[in-house]
Amino acid sequence: MSRRANGEGSIYQRQDGRWTGAVYVYNRDGGRQRRQVYGKTRAEASAKVTELLGLNQKHIPAAPIAVTVQDFGTGWVSRLGTSGLKPATVSNYAWVLNRYVYPRLGRVRLVTLSPQHVRDLLTSVADMGVSARTVQLTRAVLRSMLADAERDQLVHRNVAALVKGPRVERQEVVPWTPEEAHRFLASLEDHRLHALFAVGVALGLRKGELLALRWEDVDLDARALRVRGTVQRLGKGIGLVTGSPKTGRSRRTLPLPRVLVATLKAHRAAQAAEREEAGSRWQDPGIVFATRRGTVIEPRNLNRLLDQSIERAGVRRIRFHDLRHTCASLLLAQGVSPRVVMELLGHTQLSMTTDLYGHVMPSSLRSAADALDGVFGP
Repeated sequence: MSRRANGEGSIYQRQDGRWTGAVYVYNRDGGRQRRQVYGKTRAEASAKVTELLGLNQKHIPAAPIAVTVQDFGTGWVSRLGTSGLKPATVSNYAWVLNRYVYPRLGRVRLVTLSPQHVRDLLTSVADMGVSARTVQLTRAVLRSMLADAERDQLVHRNVAALVKGPRVERQEVVPWTPEEAHRFLASLEDHRLHALFAVGVALGLRKGELLALRWEDVDLDARALRVRGTVQRLGKGIGLVTGSPKTGRSRRTLPLPRVLVATLKAHRAAQAAEREEAGSRWQDPGIVFATRRGTVIEPRNLNRLLDQSIERAGVRRIRFHDLRHTCASLLLAQGVSPRVVMELLGHTQLSMTTDLYGHVMPSSLRSAADALDGVFGP
């Protein structure tokens, strides 16, 4: 067996049968130190030695360091606040790490993290009974974190990117029919938040966009409404936060149907009476859909109100976000262009609209077939 040259590392078999490779690698301060790798076979250990030698040629640090997944993750989340990400996104990342990643991988050193660690993590999260989307999100957050660790040269590969996530089947949207939507809104005719649900169904605003809407963004004379903010509840100790909309396209100006103009005028008059009755206890006169004290409505309370109102109206139960789906479905069923619906909802791509609501556009397809009959028919 030929002897390895200086700097090529060494490979030998231990008494327990495992193979060990040793290479001098660069550390973060430019020095060198001995790094050991292990394998069940000589070929496995040799492959790991070759990988480390490749890093040496590129002068990439590969020396082991004591930082763990949780050590790096904690600092990573704290830096995300200055990266331009929305506070809600940072809060969600922190929640996923604390809920799923740290309990299983928190004490593992970054440099020893392997694809098998990630596979075991995804399996254990799936065994908790969560949805495939949650398992997929866990992998996505870990992959994003390790991408920054790789850029910082704390790891030389992103092991989460090497592992496939679960396939998530898109669930078909089943929104309300026109009859169900009408029955629901009619049951809320005398409720103080009737206008909120009417705007949600008619314009497809997200829940956070409805709660952040201000009177300065509503021009009843010009029949226009501007979407410029969103309300979200973040983690413990933060509470409700009003920020910018989900995407750049989410900032949009929408025309108001005449029926909504009348509904909002009635709502403004009723709110003025509430404000006068509350007196100095009223906190913010600018919020369109506020509590009886002029504060932002708690999103979870709005969910409960929806459930109670659905039961009272006797219609099929849907989520609050499905009011937005109902708006899109009703418009598409009436033959409104998918491009127009895309602009109304603030989608970033037309494919989002067509993928979500393609099943409610049969009338548009029939119109296309009829047009072809006119061209090719007798």
